[in-house]
Amino acid sequence: MKTICIFNQKGGVGKTTSNINLCSYLALEGYKILAIDMDPQGNTTSGLGIDKRKIELSIYDALTSDSVSLKDVIIECQVINNFFLAPATMELAGAEVELINKQNRELILKNKINEIKDDYDFIFIDCPPSLGFLTINALSVSDSVLIPIQCEFYALEGVGQLINTIQLVKKSLNKNIEIEGVILTMYDGRTNLSNEVLKEVKNYFKDKVYNTTIPRNIRLAESPSFGLPIMLYDDKCKGAECYEKLAKEFLSRQHKKEG
Repeated sequence: MKTICIFNQKGGVGKTTSNINLCSYLALEGYKILAIDMDPQGNTTSGLGIDKRKIELSIYDALTSDSVSLKDVIIECQVINNFFLAPATMELAGAEVELINKQNRELILKNKINEIKDDYDFIFIDCPPSLGFLTINALSVSDSVLIPIQCEFYALEGVGQLINTIQLVKKSLNKNIEIEGVILTMYDGRTNLSNEVLKEVKNYFKDKVYNTTIPRNIRLAESPSFGLPIMLYDDKCKGAECYEKLAKEFLSRQHKKEG
């Protein structure tokens, strides 16, 4: 079992889109997947067609109550087999304040995941675009970090801070955490800018950058509003083809590490 945190403190880089679609294609390959929505906006939750108003227990309850386990919170995604979700609601925004005096609060999620980790092949955690309590909890339990980077002018702005945060967590809370890989999103090979960003990111992260890039794609942008991963919304579009390819590249890298 491997726990992977999807994180970049910049917003709008494709974290949730990557989380939903990478998880979906891995589930399609037969792996048992759990996605944990740690963003109070709950975009992974709504992007999978789950009505947040009807959620009885969410990740907020698991974090703030000793009597609520992750098992109590997890629901099965109706649209894809092997895909499970710990959903989020806006209540999650208050968790940091509520737990401010709790001992070892950075390790709450780790303790909850330890109870269920043997039930899944991969656990993916969708983080909020900030370096607060929720993200630190996610980094503290994760084996690795997947970093989506948008192909835009300020692509690497803030990456230094992101790396520093990972290093701090490595020193004090999770000595085994590493960078899983870097996904370039909203890529347009026809523009000089996208190609410059690709070159710059590869210079910085070397072989951690996936060969598969995710293009700007209107169907990808539309699919969350229908509560569907791209494979069920339009499996022939360029965005779907690229996420399927990314899932295969991701698995190929896992097998190489194991081998």
